[in-house]
Parts: sequence; C-alpha cells; structure tokens
Amino acid sequence: MPPYRLCKQGIGRTFQLVKPFPSRTVLDNVAVGAFARTSSRHVALENAERIVHQLGLGRKIGVLAKNLGIVDRKRLELAKALATQPKLLLLDEILAGLTPSEVDQAIGLIRTIRDSGVTIVMIEHVMRAVMALCEHVLVINYGQRIADGTPAEVIEHPEVISAYLGSEHAA
Repeated sequence: MPPYRLCKQGIGRTFQLVKPFPSRTVLDNVAVGAFARTSSRHVALENAERIVHQLGLGRKIGVLAKNLGIVDRKRLELAKALATQPKLLLLDEILAGLTPSEVDQAIGLIRTIRDSGVTIVMIEHVMRAVMALCEHVLVINYGQRIADGTPAEVIEHPEVISAYLGSEHAA
C-alpha cells in the first residue's frame, strides 16, 4: 500500500534518519502531518501547535528545522508522526544518538504516548528503553528470530546473550 493509505488507516512512523522539511519551521513540519486528518489550515495548525507543546518543542515552534539539534530533530520526527493521529506508531531507532538523560526524557514521552492508547512497535537497540517500555520483545539476529517474550525472559535467553555479549557470556 502507498504510505498515504497506510496513514489514513491509522499507521504512523518515524525514520531512523530524521527527515524534516529543513527550510520550514517546527510548526509547519508538524502541520504537514496534521493535514492527514483535516483540510482546514486552522485546525491543522491548532493540532500541530498542541503536539509541538506536548513534545517539549514549544520554545522552538518558529525555528527552522535545519537549525535544530539532534534531540529536537528526534522530537520533531515524533511530533510529525503524532500529528497524523495514528492508532499504531512505528518507531525506528528513535533513541539512536541520544545521551542517557535524553533517552530518559524520550522514554517518558513514549510512555505517555503509549498510555494514551497508541499501540507502539519499536525497533530499538537502547536496551534500557526496551526494558522500560516494552511488554513483548522479539530479538532478531542476522534476519533470524532468536527469542521472543517478555523483556525479562528475553534478556536471560542464551542466544540473546551470545549474540549481544559473545558466546563466553552465554553459559
């Protein structure tokens, strides 16, 4: 299916490499996503502004996307996806490149989104986030499923330990 149809069906996504419209403001970037649910400019901007503030970008609402740092670009990527009002949100390594304190803030944001009723599927390597956010984990190594279950079950799985820490740690 083309992306616009997936969006209309309630599926939103972020990209591992953020892709804002660099010469547009934060508000304009988010408003683009909001137009997926309305043709009214007023409604789209109103929804975009609410999401911008919800994600902590309110002070940067008029800043051009190209002038944002990595943390704010990641938040903008998430805001753009949320503006489409997804029922299912696919997050592709949204935490890559963030510092530990930035990861903690992002975990809080993602938890709030999840708790609002949005189903989240994430591809993520930051295990602290996986452990804090996920109810079910599927571990893939070289394209093969090696484990799935609760986070607590998966981190104890010998194949997972071997894949991530080396075979000497699996025993």
